Amino acid sequence: MKNNKKDSFSKYGKIFQEKLAFIILDDRAFADRMVEVLDVEFLEFKYLQVFVQKIFDYKLKYGTHPSYDTMKTIIKSGIVEENELLQDQIVKYYAKVLSNVNILESAEYIKDTAIDFCRKQKLREAMLKSTTLLQKCSFDEISVLINDALKAGADADFGYDYVKDFEKRFEFSGRETITTGWQKMDEITGGGGGRKELGVVIAPTGVGKSMVLVHLGANAVKAGLTVVHYTLELRETVIASRYDSCITGIPLDELMDRKEEIREMINDFDGTLIVKEYPTKTATTNTIRAHLEKLKQQGIVPDMIIVDYADLLRTLSQRNEKREELESIYEELRSIMMEHNVVGWTASQTNRTGLQSEIITMQSISEAFNKCFVADFIFSVSRTADDKQTNGGRIYIAKNRNGPDGLVYSIFMDTANIDIKVLGRYNPEEHNSSPSLSDGEKKEYLSNKYKKLMKGAIM
Repeated sequence: MKNNKKDSFSKYGKIFQEKLAFIILDDRAFADRMVEVLDVEFLEFKYLQVFVQKIFDYKLKYGTHPSYDTMKTIIKSGIVEENELLQDQIVKYYAKVLSNVNILESAEYIKDTAIDFCRKQKLREAMLKSTTLLQKCSFDEISVLINDALKAGADADFGYDYVKDFEKRFEFSGRETITTGWQKMDEITGGGGGRKELGVVIAPTGVGKSMVLVHLGANAVKAGLTVVHYTLELRETVIASRYDSCITGIPLDELMDRKEEIREMINDFDGTLIVKEYPTKTATTNTIRAHLEKLKQQGIVPDMIIVDYADLLRTLSQRNEKREELESIYEELRSIMMEHNVVGWTASQTNRTGLQSEIITMQSISEAFNKCFVADFIFSVSRTADDKQTNGGRIYIAKNRNGPDGLVYSIFMDTANIDIKVLGRYNPEEHNSSPSLSDGEKKEYLSNKYKKLMKGAIM
C-alpha cells in the first residue's frame, strides 16, 4: 500500500526507504535526530511507516533505543494483528534487511538526504503557518516557529567550546586505560590501551598473534575487568584453554590433568571473560554490534573487546578493491570501541616480507597499509626461526598516539605456556655478534642471551 502524499520519499525509491528505516534502528544518534523531524507518512510504504513508528514508540515509552533482538520480538508479537498482510510484509522486510550484507551501504548519504528532506518539510510547514500569523502581525510567534524549525533535527552536540568549556579539560587529567600486562609497554603508552581506542598487533602467520591478544585479555580479566574475545579462526574452547594457561601459569599440556586446580584458581578472579566464535568471513562489524547488544541485555558490559582478527571479518559493503574493504572494517571496529567506551585490540597479518624480518615495520602490513591510519597503537612481533627455538623475538612500536614510537624491545615468548615478557631495549649489534657459530652453538648462544635478559625482565 502506497501513500500518495505529495511530500514523501517516493522520488528516492523503495531501496532508499528500506535502508533508511533500518538505519533508524541501527544508528541511535541518527534516530534521536529523526524522531524530531520525521513524519512517518514521508515514507511511501505502510510497512515501513509502522516499522519506524514502533521504534519511535519504544524510545518514548522506555527512554532507550530498541536492539535488533528487541525489535525482532516486537515484530513477532504481532505489530498489526488486525492486518495479516501488513504484518507479513513487516516480518519479511525485517528478515530481508538482517540478511542483507549491503543494507548499510551508502548510509551517510541516506542519512544526510533524509535529514535534509525532513528539515525542509519542517521549515515549509513553519512558513505556511507564518502566513496566517503575518496577517495578525504576530512577529514574535513567527520568529519562534522559524527558529524551532531550523533547530529541529540538528545534531545536539555542537562540539567543545574552547573558552566556555575551559573547566572540562581539567576535570580528568588523563586517559582511562587498561594495562597491557607489560610494565614497559604501559609506560610508553601512558598506562596501556585507552578506552575508545584501537590497538593492532601485526605479525606473520605462525608467530603468535592470537597468543599476544590472549595475553592482553588475560591481564584485563585478572584486573577484575570484563573482556569479550571474538575468535574468527580458532575454536572457542582453544582460546579459552589459552586463557587458562595464561591466567594460571599452568602449561598447555598440563591443563587436562590439573582441571580442578584451574577451576579453583579462576573462581578467585572477579573479572569476566566471554569468548564468542564466528567462522572465518561470516561475521561483520554489525554482527559484533548485535552480539554486544545481547550481552548488554544480560547485564554484561565489556571493558575490553578483542577481535582475533579483523582481517577475517566480512565487509558490510563490497568495494572496488580489497584494501578499501579492509580499511572500512578497521574504521567500523574503531567506531565500535568509541560507541562502547572500551579498549579495543585486534591483529593484522604481514605480507611475505615479514616472514624472516628482523624487525617488522608497518610497510610489511598485509593488504591495506591505510588501515594503520585508523589505529591508535600498533606494535609488531618479529620472530625468526632461531628466535622460535630459543623463545626469543622482538617487539617494534610502530605507532603510538600517546607516547614515543620507533622503539624496539627484545621479548621472551614461550608459546607452549602462553608466557610473554617484554625485556630490555633491543641491541642489533649484540644479536648479530656471532655469525661464525654453528647452528647448535648459535641456539645455545641465543638461549643464554635471552636468559640473561630475563634476569632484568620488564613484565
